[in-house]
Amino acid sequence: MANSNLKKDNLSIIETIALSVAIIAPTAAMSINVSLMSLSASFSEPLIFFISMVIVGLVSYSVIKFNHYFSSSGSLYTFTEKTLGEKFGFLTGWALLLAYVMLAAGCCAELGAFFSKFLNYFGIQIAWLPLSMFFSLGIVILGIIDAKISTRIMLAMEGISILLIFILSIVILFKVGSTKGLSPIPFKTNKNSFSTLASTSVLAFLSFIGFESASSLGEETKNPKKFIPLAIGSAVFVTGIFYLLSSYSQVIGFGVDAKGLKALSTSSLPLTDLSTKYISRTFGIFLLFSASLSCFSCSLGSACAGSRILFAMSKDGIISKKLSIIHKKHCTPYIGIILITIVAMFLQLILFKKDGIEAFNYLATIGSLAIIVSYLFTSIGAVVFFKRTKEIKNLNIFIPILSIAALLYVLYANIYPIPEFPTNTFPYIVLIWLVIGFILNERFNKNAKIAVLDIAKEGLDL
Repeated sequence: MANSNLKKDNLSIIETIALSVAIIAPTAAMSINVSLMSLSASFSEPLIFFISMVIVGLVSYSVIKFNHYFSSSGSLYTFTEKTLGEKFGFLTGWALLLAYVMLAAGCCAELGAFFSKFLNYFGIQIAWLPLSMFFSLGIVILGIIDAKISTRIMLAMEGISILLIFILSIVILFKVGSTKGLSPIPFKTNKNSFSTLASTSVLAFLSFIGFESASSLGEETKNPKKFIPLAIGSAVFVTGIFYLLSSYSQVIGFGVDAKGLKALSTSSLPLTDLSTKYISRTFGIFLLFSASLSCFSCSLGSACAGSRILFAMSKDGIISKKLSIIHKKHCTPYIGIILITIVAMFLQLILFKKDGIEAFNYLATIGSLAIIVSYLFTSIGAVVFFKRTKEIKNLNIFIPILSIAALLYVLYANIYPIPEFPTNTFPYIVLIWLVIGFILNERFNKNAKIAVLDIAKEGLDL
């Protein structure tokens, strides 16, 4: 009989934190997101990161509270299913699955782009797509092995990368501060409308995607009700502070004038360019390599978290039972990992004519919108849960309501004013995905009811 149990008490606090940090991938986020955000928000990236950190912090409050009550590989899917019912639970898991698949595909495309540029320094010319396809095989292999090993590998990759960016940021702050002085401009709106800041914040939300992923280790962590909340809180606020430091140093590093804005917004490798300017070309090459490692760990972490969502939904009988089969040796949901990686590879193949960074931008933005929907359902579920358990006192009810309002506005800002093509299609791609999920769920419920009636009829005949 096929094994359908994840390895219990396998992960310590280190491995639990590692998955959230790996999917958030601070190095990958800081390697390109600030530059992309500057196209619409000029110098206000640190302000947007601060606002996004506050909103994500509000959402994380509900996720942390849920983890005190439920320990499951289903993460947000399980929390919403327990509070809003099977239908909303399925839609939450369905949206979360889209987010992880898109992030796995997008970060792998970004990995191909970064590693291609890294090889260029040594005179080797290889396009991003063949590289991303090659690294996808490594993602499958590492995803299938023991979660303790894969999470530690991800944490090591990200730790080295973060250290290098931290060093660069401190050098920039010191050199700019001692010559031109540190400017407060990056923390101002800079004539950007609130709607512009909100729509641009999708890229900032993208930088936080994965903070909740430690919840998917609920069945494998030694002390889930203690370790997982600690991992989530650390992932949000420690990473958020790192983002503020790095985004601010990038903006002032290029310069808070028209020339600096143009240089930042047109740079495909802002950290490498800043390294060359403030430290050395060699340091920039190392940083580019570390950014590639960060993208790899993000794609790997997304596949691992997504496979556990599939595992939980499969165990509940919502999708194929084959997805709940566990690897005999490593006790990991290997079929889900392989499936997610194959879909991610297919998405990258569709975008083969695009640059790897552009492919990342498309895929990851769709993933960001999808996970905002998951956060929204989870926050609504928290309000229902706190009311049901009579935890309405203090901030328990106010914080989820505040997060709901903020998330709704961010979604609205990405629909109106209507953005340019193809960005204007992304919200509708998520909507179509949710409609497909709704139809699948209705069909499953209908089939399940028919099966129950048939069994009952057979019993009466006997």
